[in-house]
Amino acid sequence: MSNTAEKPSEARLWGGRFTGASDPLMDLYNASLPYDKIMFDADLTGTKVYTQGLNKLQLITDDELAKIHEGLEEIRKEWQNGTFVEKPGDEDIHTANERRLGEIIGKHIAGKVHTGRSRNDQVATDMRIFVRETLTKLLDFLATFIGSIIKRAESEIDVLMPGYTHLQRAQPIRWAHWLSSYATYFTEDYKRLQQILERVNQSPLGAGALAGHPYGIDREFLAAGLGFNDVIGNSLTAVSDRDFVVETLFWSSLFMNHISRFSEDLIIYSTAEFGFIQLADAYSTGSSLMPQKKNPDSLELLRGKSGRVFGSLAGFLMSLKSIPSTYNKDMQEDKEPLFDAMTTVEHSILIATGVISTLSIKKEKMEGALTMDMLATDLADYLVRRGVPFRETHHISGECVRKAEEEKLTGIDQLSFEQFQSIDSRFEKDVMDVFDFEVSVERRTATGGTAKSAVLKQLKKLTDQLN
Repeated sequence: MSNTAEKPSEARLWGGRFTGASDPLMDLYNASLPYDKIMFDADLTGTKVYTQGLNKLQLITDDELAKIHEGLEEIRKEWQNGTFVEKPGDEDIHTANERRLGEIIGKHIAGKVHTGRSRNDQVATDMRIFVRETLTKLLDFLATFIGSIIKRAESEIDVLMPGYTHLQRAQPIRWAHWLSSYATYFTEDYKRLQQILERVNQSPLGAGALAGHPYGIDREFLAAGLGFNDVIGNSLTAVSDRDFVVETLFWSSLFMNHISRFSEDLIIYSTAEFGFIQLADAYSTGSSLMPQKKNPDSLELLRGKSGRVFGSLAGFLMSLKSIPSTYNKDMQEDKEPLFDAMTTVEHSILIATGVISTLSIKKEKMEGALTMDMLATDLADYLVRRGVPFRETHHISGECVRKAEEEKLTGIDQLSFEQFQSIDSRFEKDVMDVFDFEVSVERRTATGGTAKSAVLKQLKKLTDQLN
């Protein structure tokens, strides 16, 4: 037999130690190409810069480097055009790309590409590049989403509605104030994402399998070439750290939690019982049985997918919690939950942007839901401005509410001046001026309040933070 005969494990990057064939089910169980090929661009870019580092060490000649880069760009085009042919033995994106490079430029030159590099630092690098690029894209989408909320709030700032606690009518607020509250949640998500990006953007490349690089490669050169801000200073940590995955999944879970609450409010407001808003047809569906139905499926899916994303976080944390130091194969379980969560979040932001940009509000229904009992606190405040302690005025206002109920009146504003005086002599005739919803909201001028000036101040601050 020729000494060049192909061995069963020859195609594998790790196959030199093995002579027997593996179980086909094990090949399937072990393979990650079906889902990690999404990182083809990051993998090719990482290899391109890594070979530049090898060239600096004179481990690859200028001519070899040019051929390698030409081959890598050809592979990139194949992936982009959908013409890349996957073959048996391509267990992951790294194996597939290196195998194809050998076919294009010859195995002798292609075989130098992996000098001093391990798939351990290679996959960590690919993932950080991929996550960095994806999160950067999410930042842009999120800014657009928040901008859509702010734009709507500015244009509909004069619309009043009930504010709720415990799903009970509480005090009058501006619709724009409600919009601003969620814009605030999402802006905090935006700022958290910026912070996570800083921690993601550190380079593990050049750490080798675990112990470092045997040829003294310039890791700072590699980091700069790949757009990283820094290198991970310990080679053991570099290959095994997946905190950036956990943080991304945590961020995704928290963001989707906010999206879920946002959706729940809008679902409630869209019901016939409330009738505050109506979703555009593009984000609604009908019933297969009841032709009158218009279901807020877009919002229900946004609410439901928050559980899916949290499941990804919980599952990966359980996979990670007992892994010993450096790289272990368990870490391959980082990709599917991460990729699924990022895709879900991306789609959710785009759908939520469409929903909030196209829904219509029913001003008359919102303002028609305001009831005079919601001004009970304003009635208490009326006496506070006349020097009465709030705890006393709270009790007096409660008596007024009870009196109106006993008299079967439609609201406390229906009490006569004489009835107010019978409850407390410090009420004067101008007490009736309290019962004006616009006046009520305009009194809340302190930072964060629902007065027009306060809401506009909130919206400007959010806009400045995004800019």
